[in-house]
Amino acid sequence: MTAEMVAPAWMHEQITAEEYESWPEEQCAGIEIVDGMVVVSPSASKRHNRMARILANALDAAAGTEWNADTDFDVRLQDVPLTNHRPDVVVYRADTIDITPTRPEHVLLVAQVVSPGSETTHRIVKVDQYAKAGIAFYWRIEQAATGVPLVYTYVLDPATNTYRDGDVFTGVLKVAAPFPAEIDLGQV
Repeated sequence: MTAEMVAPAWMHEQITAEEYESWPEEQCAGIEIVDGMVVVSPSASKRHNRMARILANALDAAAGTEWNADTDFDVRLQDVPLTNHRPDVVVYRADTIDITPTRPEHVLLVAQVVSPGSETTHRIVKVDQYAKAGIAFYWRIEQAATGVPLVYTYVLDPATNTYRDGDVFTGVLKVAAPFPAEIDLGQV
């Protein structure tokens, strides 16, 4: 059995930004590109998707007219080698809604809902990549044994391009400027 029989060539060869941009959206959904290589993620659970949607809707409602919050679209961290992530929730400048790809300078916050098997990626790898790209805030949402989500927040130190730990919230987030809100994730 050859590699092509198991997976198409684009899944085991380095991909350029130009190649990726030529692919249809259906091919791009459910994958990320890290250092030019395709990373396929299994489909998220309904609980995972619901938590991301609740968070995005609450952030969008609180963000006012300057910011949008959405789910499931690419954020281009770098072009060479291509690193393209698809965070669960992205808060980005509203005036960049039609600019593609979305770049780190358009993004205020990314949030990732941790699924079983993605813990290391979300706790270490993505934290480092988003910080190096200069994204001001990173949130990691994990399902605790109690069933109530834990939200770990990180704030960028622009002098070192690393995150420092922020607050940890259990179930209810109390979010400050630029979008003050209280978000109840305990009802997922």
